[in-house]
Amino acid sequence: MDTPTYPYVRVEVAGGIAIVTLDRPDVHNAIDATLIASLAAAFQDIRARDDLRAVVLRGEGASFCAGADAKWMSASLNWSHEENLVDANRLPVLFDAINDCPLPVIARVQGAALGGGVGLVACCDLAIAAEGTRFGFTEVKLGIAPATISPYIIAKIGVSQARALFVSGERFDAARALAIGLVHRVVPAEQLDAALEETLRQMRANGPQAMRAAKELALRVGNMAHDEAARFTVEMIANLRVSDEAQEGLRAFLEKRRPTWAEEAKQ
Repeated sequence: MDTPTYPYVRVEVAGGIAIVTLDRPDVHNAIDATLIASLAAAFQDIRARDDLRAVVLRGEGASFCAGADAKWMSASLNWSHEENLVDANRLPVLFDAINDCPLPVIARVQGAALGGGVGLVACCDLAIAAEGTRFGFTEVKLGIAPATISPYIIAKIGVSQARALFVSGERFDAARALAIGLVHRVVPAEQLDAALEETLRQMRANGPQAMRAAKELALRVGNMAHDEAARFTVEMIANLRVSDEAQEGLRAFLEKRRPTWAEEAKQ
């Protein structure tokens, strides 16, 4: 399948994995309107594909994403309130495209993830960071606030940590990002790609539809009332059990062999 091209964003597909790369290394992959539109479009296109197992989100060069582009931010000085509303609304569209992507999304994080860059990390299901990576909600240093990223950040690190880090604007290291749940693994920089490949290898052994269902559970069940959650989960497991994938998975387990989807991923 042909992969579309996008300004400032590169998408490559190999072995059922889509590698989505922020490609503005000269400005540390800073976010502007063009990158927002391209990244949202890339994830919408990925959503429509049925040949993928997972997505990797990464940044080219020294940094994952250093936040908002200075030129883009300076333009807002001359915008009206209505123009700012239109512009700001682009960010939730992007974050939702990543957060709600039915496939597992893994962030490969290095260098810096600041402001909106932290928002991108929080929208991913799993994040692996290099030692030495710096994080921060630096918006308050500019007289603004981490508004559009806040729903995704609070869902990931909780209210207590968000309150402390939002108002202080302090930069923090990968060890603290790990401790508060923003990232899930921290490794030496030279081991970052190996750690990513290890995670992808684990995912290739999983049922593709089962991973989609598992992500939906994680995103939805916590916000449901008990009775609604019971109905939803009972219906899901019943549907999964009669699916071709689950039938093959159980037979493979009983026959002590690899399921066909794992064999396909191995090729």
